[in-house]
Amino acid sequence: MTGNDILYLVIPCYNEEAVLPETARQLLEKMDSLIERNMISKESKIMFVNDGSKDRTWELIEELHGSNPIYSGVKLSRNKGHQNALLAGLMTAKEKADMTISLDADLQDDIHVIDQMVEKYYTGNDVVYGVRSARKTDTFFKKFTAQSFYKMMQAMGVDIVYNHADYRLMSRRALEGLEEFKEVNLFLRGIVPLIGYPSDVVTYERHERFAGESKYPLKKMLSFATDGITSFSIKPIRMITVCGFLIFIMSILMLLYSLAVHFTGHTIHGWTSMIVSIWAIGGLQLLAIGVVGEYIGKIYLETKERPKFIIEKILDEKV
Repeated sequence: MTGNDILYLVIPCYNEEAVLPETARQLLEKMDSLIERNMISKESKIMFVNDGSKDRTWELIEELHGSNPIYSGVKLSRNKGHQNALLAGLMTAKEKADMTISLDADLQDDIHVIDQMVEKYYTGNDVVYGVRSARKTDTFFKKFTAQSFYKMMQAMGVDIVYNHADYRLMSRRALEGLEEFKEVNLFLRGIVPLIGYPSDVVTYERHERFAGESKYPLKKMLSFATDGITSFSIKPIRMITVCGFLIFIMSILMLLYSLAVHFTGHTIHGWTSMIVSIWAIGGLQLLAIGVVGEYIGKIYLETKERPKFIIEKILDEKV
């Protein structure tokens, strides 16, 4: 362990004025501790990425930077979402840092395992995933939906680390690999494992949010899950194809049955079965169109090749 490698902590921020002062204080203590123990370089930084916040988040970042140059800031021109803000910070830090660690501003992820992440980096790992050992702080609904999401992603063939969010260490080499992925619809939890360099995990227990409100309500969580599934798996389309084939076979069987009833002289009374069939097939068609539409929409966005983020201002001076 040389202690000469530069570490950048990358923290996306959206309306985080309630938590930012305490977050900055705790992260400064952690960085000072790592520097004193010669685990990281004195040129290491804490980089806050302002994702178009509507409160005083950017003003606080500027104040922090003015008080101590270890604090760095990146201001996006407008709100682009958590994944794009995180990528903006990582790509900005890539040319200056030997390793980066991404984490959320609310510090629900245990910062004390940063030491273990750095140690695993020095043993030759380019990526170190922070993995939750338990979900004691989650409600039953959130726990159930989160675990169902990970299991569903794995069942669809997506290489994703179970119970891992975006708390991870990445080396400069891993960031250069990440830069090669050009898709507009970002799902970093699925992209990072595709890089393929040596990796390891550290486990921790997630804390309660000490201030402010969650930036991931149910609507955003569902949108995020949809992006993850449709960006990395074509199994939903294949499932629709299989369903369409099975219904086609059933329709042939129903045709043979109807002909047999007709030629034996039996009259079919009622229309319930017909209405039910029409509604069932119509529903399946709408579902199929919706699934295919998700993929067509993604293709539409990818062909535009719009920038994933635009940086308005950077605060980053040498110590």
